[in-house]
Amino acid sequence: MAGRHFSTLSLLLLLVAFSYTQATPDVPKTTEKKIEVVVVEATVYCQSCDHFGTWSMIGAKPISSAKVSVTCKSYNGHVSYYKVFETDKNGYLYAPLEGFKMQHYVLDHPLHSCYVKPVWSPLESCSLLSNVNYGLNGAPLRYENKRLHGSKYEAVIYAAGPLAFRPSECSQTHY
Repeated sequence: MAGRHFSTLSLLLLLVAFSYTQATPDVPKTTEKKIEVVVVEATVYCQSCDHFGTWSMIGAKPISSAKVSVTCKSYNGHVSYYKVFETDKNGYLYAPLEGFKMQHYVLDHPLHSCYVKPVWSPLESCSLLSNVNYGLNGAPLRYENKRLHGSKYEAVIYAAGPLAFRPSECSQTHY
């Protein structure tokens, strides 16, 4: 008799509990897609004549409005991204690679596929390309654990290191 009393009581409790519940449709929450951007940063300088022929940036001055190209090639060698950017008043380049796409997650990664080159200097007195940080062939990117986060935005920043032009009137003193 105690078993029957328990099952009747359980049934009554379940009926009372279900009468106070409300069915809600299973609607997925709308989530806005987070924008993810690859960014390249670098600084462009006018290298001092005292360090012509070296990679030293001692005495170098930043160049504002310098033009810098970012080129990315797919794993099969085709150019998949190319754009020329301009440095700010401090010679700093912050270049969001809008439209950059990877066909192959590993082989087309920016660390493997992208490089940065100085293109043009607005300074007539400092407009010759130098090979600081392999600028002549393209400075490779490196990841320095820099990210910008927002509620709807994330930027992964890769650094190209310093790039430089040099004055034309320097005489080579380094051998």
